[in-house]
Amino acid sequence: MKPLSKNMIQEIKQSKGRFIAIILIIMLGVLIFVGVKAAGPSLNDSLNKTVADKNLSDIQVLSTTGFDQTDVDLAKKVPGAQVEATKFKYVIGGKSKVAVALYGYDENAKQNQLIMRSGRLPKNSNEIVLDKNAKNKYDYKLGQKFKFASDAGLKKRSYKIVGFADSPQYIDNQSRGSTNIADGQVQLFAYVPQNQLDMAVGTMLNLHFNSLKDKNTFSKSYKKAVNKKLEILKQEFKGRANQRTNEVAGDYLQQVDSQKQQLEPLKAADPQAYSEQLAKLNSASIKVLKQSKTSYTWQTRKDLAGFSAYGESSDRIAAIANVFPVFFFLIAALITFTTITRMVEEARSEIGTFKALGYTKWEISRNYYYYAISAGLIGALLGSVIGNETLPRIVLALYKQYIALDWVVDLQWIVILIATIFSLLATLGAAIIVIKKELVAGPAALMRPKSPKSSKKILLERIKPLWNHLSFNSKVSYRNLFRFKSRMFMTIIGIAGGTALILTGFGIQNSISASGNSQYSEIFDYQAVVKLNDNNNLSKVRKILNQNDQYLNSTVINSTTAKLKANKQQVNDVNVYTPKSIKDFDKYVHLGTDLQKHQVVLSKKTAQLLEVKKGDTVHLNVTNGKKVTVKVKAISQNFIGHFIYLSPDMYQTTFGKQASGNTLLLYLKSQTKSQRKNLANKLLDSGEVMGTSYTHDVLSTVSKMSSSLKPIILIFVLLSGILSFVVLYNLTNINVSERIRELSTIKVLGFYNNEVTMYIVRENIILTIVGIVVGYGVGNLLTAYILNQAVTEQVIFPLTISWFGYLVATLLMIVFTAIVMLVTHKKLQHIDMIGALKSNE
Repeated sequence: MKPLSKNMIQEIKQSKGRFIAIILIIMLGVLIFVGVKAAGPSLNDSLNKTVADKNLSDIQVLSTTGFDQTDVDLAKKVPGAQVEATKFKYVIGGKSKVAVALYGYDENAKQNQLIMRSGRLPKNSNEIVLDKNAKNKYDYKLGQKFKFASDAGLKKRSYKIVGFADSPQYIDNQSRGSTNIADGQVQLFAYVPQNQLDMAVGTMLNLHFNSLKDKNTFSKSYKKAVNKKLEILKQEFKGRANQRTNEVAGDYLQQVDSQKQQLEPLKAADPQAYSEQLAKLNSASIKVLKQSKTSYTWQTRKDLAGFSAYGESSDRIAAIANVFPVFFFLIAALITFTTITRMVEEARSEIGTFKALGYTKWEISRNYYYYAISAGLIGALLGSVIGNETLPRIVLALYKQYIALDWVVDLQWIVILIATIFSLLATLGAAIIVIKKELVAGPAALMRPKSPKSSKKILLERIKPLWNHLSFNSKVSYRNLFRFKSRMFMTIIGIAGGTALILTGFGIQNSISASGNSQYSEIFDYQAVVKLNDNNNLSKVRKILNQNDQYLNSTVINSTTAKLKANKQQVNDVNVYTPKSIKDFDKYVHLGTDLQKHQVVLSKKTAQLLEVKKGDTVHLNVTNGKKVTVKVKAISQNFIGHFIYLSPDMYQTTFGKQASGNTLLLYLKSQTKSQRKNLANKLLDSGEVMGTSYTHDVLSTVSKMSSSLKPIILIFVLLSGILSFVVLYNLTNINVSERIRELSTIKVLGFYNNEVTMYIVRENIILTIVGIVVGYGVGNLLTAYILNQAVTEQVIFPLTISWFGYLVATLLMIVFTAIVMLVTHKKLQHIDMIGALKSNE
């Protein structure tokens, strides 16, 4: 073996700690970079495989009067459409009287296939397959009976449970969507044989396109393709709603016309009786026409319960992946660069010796390059494999609120390549730069120790009153800090980076939670929304509320939804609120502006999406089909959902009539789950209420968004902590080795072991404090940037970092400094003073 190679092997053996430290730092940087970058795609790919295997429909259409063969044939005109009509309705069922999404099971159906978890599919007319949640949340078992309410419209009220299942239509196990019955939240889905639903036709059309099966369901290309199909479908159904209304009401109206003709003889004989009978028939006709009025609800996958939330969750991870691991990796690369630089500088005498012996620059450089390449590649390889194969699986495993997905974890080759290139830039790049600089000097200069840096006056020295009051040791520490500026900045960057990363982890979670808390404390001050029937008896509803122990008070508003358009932008499902009394309304909704004065107030996120500011006009297309234009006079803060507020005067001016009170905002005491359900059921049973929704459910959804990120945040905090420790330990080692002669000198001069340790540690303490403070600022900036990248169409995340996050970040840095101090203390006790002070000359 050549002397150069032997020397390099000996170098690695003697400084195993440094070699391993370089590998560890690179590995950590690459692990978090590749792992987090792979997590988002793995979540999406896993869901794509699951929904593709179970043929989840791309479009669903719901009709108030059902679909017949004509409708199916119309849907089939959409190119590539596979169409299935399904019987579907919301009903009350179970021992807890919960809202159930009930489907008619068709064994020949190819779309939306169930994922059986236990038992089997129904074979007989008295059998039912229940949502897996019925087993987990409500303790139902195979063989038990499940009973529906008498008005469920089923041929039987009770069915035998033969299986529990998951469904690709309900990917979120914690959410089954909302409805206008019970407490407003669907708790379970269920399947009974379709002949058990007392309806002649299906109420849901499912459309599936094989051409879209291989597309990423969250990609822009998929959404664009589905929207095109949906536009074609809507065009095919243009005018069909009126036609269907006439079909449904036709037979009955013919009977009415016949009865009217039979009344003609009575017209002359008894006009009063004739008028009474005619009035009854006309009233019945109006009622039938109202019940027969057909309207359609158009849905794509994003409208399914939990589907958008899942996509937004993976988008948030992707947003984190675009910032957090990059920042993490840059710190790792920076520290690695410093370590390699120091290693080469320490080997000056060996380089000078080999140069004196006649070795060429390439021969001398080559081994250091191999050292750097091997450290970089080993770290990059370990980090890539561990990161790509573990982090996505941990994230998938910890996403327990979603159905058991078919895991897909592919190697992210481009990300791995980028990470490897940056790893080599940090290691090999450092070696190339320093070796070239060192080899410029002659052998004699290289073989001598590097001249120590000359000391200059620092700024603190110029402040005489302060400087004169400092102790000798403090003066030495401050001078040394500014004397070795590169090491000072590296340590501050390392500490600040670790602090910032830990703070960011907590900040992301805190900020997501804060969106719900801010919405329902700073802006909304009510606990429930009660939607009243068209012909409501408000006094009857208030009587029920007054009998409830949790009820405090309420206010009446007009509530509807609309599409808003402006500047070629559109926002759907915007809540339009008009209070009956602005004075009362101000107690329930805090807009931060005077609605009476400004007339039209738009929520901030909606304004951003529409690119609207104060004074601009927006076009409202409300659910009843009326289109109006209003001028936005003020913009209010809002964190969840889209809202536009009209004053009563503006409503009357815009729509030509007074706003009817169709909604109650309730102020309630704290309620249990059963109390919420009981109140909702009592209101529903009154016949005056369409449904009740609670703010508790919205807060629960937001809380779940935050909880879903907990595992990822924990991983970030853990890895950030490890990186911070390795960085601090490595830089302290460099500091000690760089100043070994200086430390040996003061030890020879009679300094005690503790004093020698404090000579170094005092600097570490100062740099740690500065690094922590800088980290606070960087952490806030980093969190704000990630939150800006992670916002959804519905939610704004206010920057919030709890005191606990600051406490954890600070304590971890203090603990790491203390551990490094102890290790350094032990190391300094065994300094070879004579060896260190021996002159190479």
